[in-house]
Amino acid sequence: MAYNFNVQDTYKACLQWIRDWFSKELNEDTMAVIGISGGKDSALTAKLLVDALGKERVFGVLLPNGEQKDISDSQKVCSFLGIRNITINIKKSYEGLTEEIENFFNSATSNYSNYKSNTPARLRMTSLYGIAAVLGNAVVANTCNLSEDVMGYSTFYGDSAGSFAPLSKLTTEEVVAMGDYAGLPKEIVHKAPSDGMCGKTDEDNMGWTYHEVNQVIRENKKGPNYEKIIERWKKNKFKIEIIQLPHYDPELPVCIEGYEL
Repeated sequence: MAYNFNVQDTYKACLQWIRDWFSKELNEDTMAVIGISGGKDSALTAKLLVDALGKERVFGVLLPNGEQKDISDSQKVCSFLGIRNITINIKKSYEGLTEEIENFFNSATSNYSNYKSNTPARLRMTSLYGIAAVLGNAVVANTCNLSEDVMGYSTFYGDSAGSFAPLSKLTTEEVVAMGDYAGLPKEIVHKAPSDGMCGKTDEDNMGWTYHEVNQVIRENKKGPNYEKIIERWKKNKFKIEIIQLPHYDPELPVCIEGYEL
């Protein structure tokens, strides 16, 4: 299958998928709860939900861990879309859990960095499901995209979880194109992907660009970092093999080695 991405058709088809999924699997009153990080993925997902369901059925949640330097971006998205939102700071939960764990494990152990990087994402997902439960008739939106999933930039049972996943089969560049098409603020749509903790972008950490990753995914183009990309994919693919959420399928080619979903 040749790669041919049409942003207008894809946006409209994704909207229709959301409407159909809510109609067939849930009911006309079900709300969508979504974590608003201030990045392109949550902004586009929220915009799609507003266009598909109406803003009264979309509930945004801002989830800083202490101070979030770009929290204004999250607030800007909520204001732009006109959605109800609340801010839940997970700092006390994170610090309380960390203190309990440190009673048994030394923070200098080799795997402690994994705890520090992954636990906030899992606490955020716990918070989103808690809010959905309080609202009563609500489901949690997953905001991950295909490129970041392939490179392992999703936390197992953290941001990789959710009730449905509108963007999970779309690459970073496709998400950017859809965000621009939808009229979202440029500074949000074109913001460099980052975990928000280490001070570096995803691409700085990887040592290659998402453009190169996307060329592997869609066209099997073998650039200078092809082998490293495949190696990283193989280490992380168990996440999306195990967690398979209801998702929109854009019916675009996926050429990356070993991708069978």
